[in-house]
Amino acid sequence: MNAALQGWGLWIALAGATLGTYFCRAIGVLLAKKINQDSEIFRWLAAVTYAMVAALTVRMILMPLGLLATVPAWIRILICVLSIGVMVSKPTRRLVPALLTGTLLMLAYGVIR
Repeated sequence: MNAALQGWGLWIALAGATLGTYFCRAIGVLLAKKINQDSEIFRWLAAVTYAMVAALTVRMILMPLGLLATVPAWIRILICVLSIGVMVSKPTRRLVPALLTGTLLMLAYGVIR
């Protein structure tokens, strides 16, 4: 009986998270027409967002958790540099090849090791 209640609890939590997510998205859609994308606050929010993504990426490369922690730091940094090199070679159309480069090199390291 207790296991059945736990199963329902997970479904209720999933439904609550879904409703909360879509409620916030609906508010964003309604307010999107009123937001000036050239305003200082909007540019500040964009800068903070990019800074958070950059910080999390650097943390993942230099202080990884889990399986990525078994890969030596110099290999992680080398793969990152090679991927950035692919992206910088022609920035207009190189995001997907850069991501594929990093992914395939890390996969190759895992297979070889």
